[in-house]
Amino acid sequence: MSKSTPPRKSSAASAAQPLSPRTTPLNRPAPPIVSGRWLLGGLAIALLAAVLCAWGTLCILFWQGSWQLLYHPTSAVTNTPANATLSFESIGFASNASGEPQLRGWWIPAASQPRFTAIYLHSQTGNLSDTIGGLEQLHAAGLNVFAFDYRGYGQSHFEHPSEQRWREDAESALHYLTGTRHISSSSILLIGRDLGANLALEVAARHSDLAGIVLDQPLASPTAAIFGDARSHLVPAHLLVSDRWDADAAASNLLIPSLWFYNEPKSLAAPRTNPNAYQAAPARRFIVWLSNSPDQTRQFSSALSAFLDQLQKPAK
Repeated sequence: MSKSTPPRKSSAASAAQPLSPRTTPLNRPAPPIVSGRWLLGGLAIALLAAVLCAWGTLCILFWQGSWQLLYHPTSAVTNTPANATLSFESIGFASNASGEPQLRGWWIPAASQPRFTAIYLHSQTGNLSDTIGGLEQLHAAGLNVFAFDYRGYGQSHFEHPSEQRWREDAESALHYLTGTRHISSSSILLIGRDLGANLALEVAARHSDLAGIVLDQPLASPTAAIFGDARSHLVPAHLLVSDRWDADAAASNLLIPSLWFYNEPKSLAAPRTNPNAYQAAPARRFIVWLSNSPDQTRQFSSALSAFLDQLQKPAK
């Protein structure tokens, strides 16, 4: 039986049928037109964000690294008091919670029974290796000498130096002498060199029970090394750095006798003028101008001995 073939639809009928939705032409809306003002505003915001990010990064870098403008520590201890034939004891003190000493120093006992013990506060550059000559002079004056490296210097625990940390380290040295060696604070001298002299001022201003203070070339404006740097003008430096080292303010609270050493002006035309910090000190004070000559060491030792003699006399 033959199969019947379905009748074909006419082309007219096919044309009469509606198109499927898939093939129906779409009426697409016109693409939005972006305003040129909007583009310029977006570009300005992007540029401002980039500038703020760059400035913020600069602030962070300045905050992290500005200490290097003032403090110049070295870690290698290449000389010891033995190089000057001085007997000494290596000391670790200011231990943390786990019992690890944070500070390292030297105890150099006097050759005979001493009247005073000196805490030596070295400068902002180097470490204890660079102080041997000064320590030898103090020992020759008949003093017990305790010298140490601040954190970040020599073999002491590494932390970035700062004014606050230096004060804490000096306080730890005082506590070691009075608490561990049982030395009376009334027989302790603070002796500082350069920025160490500024530190001695700050600590002595808080301890009127000390015997006295010797300041060897204190710095008039130590933070100029930070705030005078060209990069500091690009950031809010005084907000990022807490160091101030205000010698005038510290000296105005100094209630113990003080001996100040300064070098003679190199130019004959420059007159001697007593520094503001020296003039601000209300307690007994003495100033010595050291000549720029080979005789400077003798001048220092002679003035120090005279000062120690004065300390043993009652104040008038």
